[in-house]
Amino acid sequence: MIEQFTQGFEMAFRLDTIVFICLGLFGGMLVGALPGFTTLMAMAILLPISFFLDPLVGIPFLLGIYKGGMFGGSVPAILVSMPGTGAAVATTLDGYQLTKKGQSRKALDTALVSSAFGDTFSDIFTLVMIFPIALLVMQFGPPEIFAVLLLSLVIIAVTTGGNVLKSLIMMLLGIWLSFIGTDPLGGVERFTFGLFDLKSGIPLLPMLIGVFAIPEIVNVVMRSTQGQALAAVVGDRLKWSEFKRIFRTLCRSCVIGTSIGIIPGLGQVVAAMMGYTAAKNASKTPEKFGKGEIEGVAAAESANNAVNGPTLVPLLTLGIPGDNVTAILLGAFVAQGLRPGPQLFEEQGATVFAILIAMVIANLLFLVIGYLSVPFFARLVTLKNSVLVPIVIMFAFAGAFVFRSDSIDLLMLVAFGAFGLIARAARFDVMPMVMGFILGPPMEYAFGQTVAMAQNAPLAFLLTERQGMLFLLVAIPVIAFVLWRRMKKLATG
Repeated sequence: MIEQFTQGFEMAFRLDTIVFICLGLFGGMLVGALPGFTTLMAMAILLPISFFLDPLVGIPFLLGIYKGGMFGGSVPAILVSMPGTGAAVATTLDGYQLTKKGQSRKALDTALVSSAFGDTFSDIFTLVMIFPIALLVMQFGPPEIFAVLLLSLVIIAVTTGGNVLKSLIMMLLGIWLSFIGTDPLGGVERFTFGLFDLKSGIPLLPMLIGVFAIPEIVNVVMRSTQGQALAAVVGDRLKWSEFKRIFRTLCRSCVIGTSIGIIPGLGQVVAAMMGYTAAKNASKTPEKFGKGEIEGVAAAESANNAVNGPTLVPLLTLGIPGDNVTAILLGAFVAQGLRPGPQLFEEQGATVFAILIAMVIANLLFLVIGYLSVPFFARLVTLKNSVLVPIVIMFAFAGAFVFRSDSIDLLMLVAFGAFGLIARAARFDVMPMVMGFILGPPMEYAFGQTVAMAQNAPLAFLLTERQGMLFLLVAIPVIAFVLWRRMKKLATG
């Protein structure tokens, strides 16, 4: 592991990697700064670009979009009280009040520094935590891999959305969709209905763009977000004395955000609100919060960005994504031949560490790009959707087509886009379906290997040779019940 880390450190410092990180950061900030356009949409639409790049370039490019988009959402939140992302809602509480006082520059600087601080803290934590967890999961064989993947799906179903039954239905649908095509063990066609185009299975890319990006685009069209008055970026910059004053708040919010990032299903919105509330409760002048206090901006932004790193720990080691954005990252890893899970570090350890180190490098570039380009992003707030939406739709269809150059992928895109709209209207979360689709094939393959290893004596095999798998299978209903109680408590509390 130490040798792999050293190799990864050397591999991360590539010129093309750094260039594409910068492009990703700029693109993420740009999309995040547009009211109504989300980081999720940006990653889904720009995902095809990563498929044509080396994994050490394509994955950091997407991570740059992720990081840049989180900060970009704070620009309209601060300038016009319209959060570009859900996580930026808490930022509006004090950010917009600072703008009304003529201190928008200070608010944006605080958001930038806090975002970079939270990202760096969580990325270093991820690098430290990934070692022991990776060493543990590298001991897993096919039976343990099957149990871990099954546990992953159960956790996702329980923690995603508000209705467990709806999540389970969507997950089972995703698993069934993954079965369409050719059986990986027997080589027999299944559920193709005689259609040659389904023989190779349903392509991942049109599904991801369809269920994630198309509903977001329609949502932008339905909402009127243009015509906001541009708030000029004015006032003094953040001073060193002010940074020292908010340092304790930054550290507190980083711990809160990092803790939440480890747990699938919570995400940046919860972290931002908890970080803001904790800062207000700990402040000697809580009455200033909500009236233009930079500490409020710092608390929210550092907490929501501190979620980013730890979400990769369960994603890389166990294949469990924490939210829709990491679900897209999972799709990118799979498309690059880097299937997250127990075997990833054994087969591609140096590459994974290089990607994680590139995340830390991205934070330094993040500060520089954000510092120089904030005035430009501020001017994007008033761009009309009539100009932007056609461009986004063009990218969506081009991205779905260009990977395989097959017209059936465009039909798949439209079909999954329509399905995504129906699911959103019926309050069904599409993430469990996507996870069932991605994790279904490796789980099926691991199950087939396990059955072969058991040699018609599964109970004896579990009791005498694979106690680890038995422990995980017994723990699944217990973990599911505990998580269900916690999510129910959060929903009612």
